[in-house]
Amino acid sequence: MSATETAIASADAHSAHNYHPLPVVVASAEGAWMTDVEGRRYLDLLAGYSALNFGHGNRRLIDAARAQLERVTLTSRAFHHDRFADFCTELAALCSMEMVLPMNTGAEAVETAVKTARKWGYRVKGVPDGMAKIIVASDNFHGRTTTIISFSTDPEARADYGPYTPGFEIVPYGDLTALREAMTENTVAVLIEPIQGEAGVLVPPAGYLPGVRELTRERNVLFIADEIQSGLGRTGKTFALEHEGVVPDMYVLGKALGGGVVPVSAVVSSADILGVFKPGEHGSTFGGNPLACAVALEVIAMLRTGEYQERAAELGDHLHRELGLLTGGGAVETVRGRGLWAGVDIAPALGTGREISERLMEERVLVKDTHGSTIRIAPPLVISKEDLDWGLDRLRTVLSA
Repeated sequence: MSATETAIASADAHSAHNYHPLPVVVASAEGAWMTDVEGRRYLDLLAGYSALNFGHGNRRLIDAARAQLERVTLTSRAFHHDRFADFCTELAALCSMEMVLPMNTGAEAVETAVKTARKWGYRVKGVPDGMAKIIVASDNFHGRTTTIISFSTDPEARADYGPYTPGFEIVPYGDLTALREAMTENTVAVLIEPIQGEAGVLVPPAGYLPGVRELTRERNVLFIADEIQSGLGRTGKTFALEHEGVVPDMYVLGKALGGGVVPVSAVVSSADILGVFKPGEHGSTFGGNPLACAVALEVIAMLRTGEYQERAAELGDHLHRELGLLTGGGAVETVRGRGLWAGVDIAPALGTGREISERLMEERVLVKDTHGSTIRIAPPLVISKEDLDWGLDRLRTVLSA
């Protein structure tokens, strides 16, 4: 067997089959390119679902991590460390907020946001104990913990994991009327992705997000924006909500915050909201550890220049123009997205999203499918225009074949 076949066979034999990866075995990576165990190079147009916004092996992030590795990597929150205050201060400033509650994974941050909203509802809004409700959108993806999949509408994510956590109401994404009708005195929060990534990069109708902001403000309900995939430069702004001029009550961040080096996530909000916690009421051994803070501080510094957001906007305009030219010819039905992020619905006659992804892999381009015939394109923000065009040419080749 080849090195690729041997590695895949070993993984299949000894790891749970909770993923169905493409049959490529990556050994190294730099920028927007990955190299497999047999020396073949592939253009990465997925970027770890936006965790690698700044590319593989970004020198600034690797240097920041290496310097911190030589000093201290973990103290737990039992003690202070010398990177924590700077991380919280700088991230709060980037978000124009006041307080940060750091965690590790995106799912942990969403769980933290849920707990925060409930505690705020009981302590501040005066909702009767045990009656707090959080409204979410259909086709959402916020993680895979038991609580989070309890309000998923994806059968693959939800089936066979009951009994499910109560306290959530699901309304159609983009439907302000349904949202308004679902609100009661016991509603404490609305949890929304400004753009639904896993659902196929779904952009809501114009005016929807400002409408959510207006409704939540009127009804004394928290607006929680899950910007784990959409935030930190991906859409051409620091946050996707900025395109609509909207500021939420709470940001949920992750993925790119750790630069693809370490898992870093956070809930960022006001002192009035995050101030509901007292010592011992919530925490994480690794949340806000020195290594994570060092890397995230460098990510924040990079975003402060605005160059990555500008690059995502300019290359994103180019990406969507080129993808738009593929529609109407029978191969591509719809293209959606914003910035360097696109969901491409392939005509079913050409194959499933998985089959198109496999054909692109043979052309040395890596993407990932979702929901049948959709492929997602989300390259690192550092990709060159020439490399992006090369990848788009490979996509044209696959579709024409």
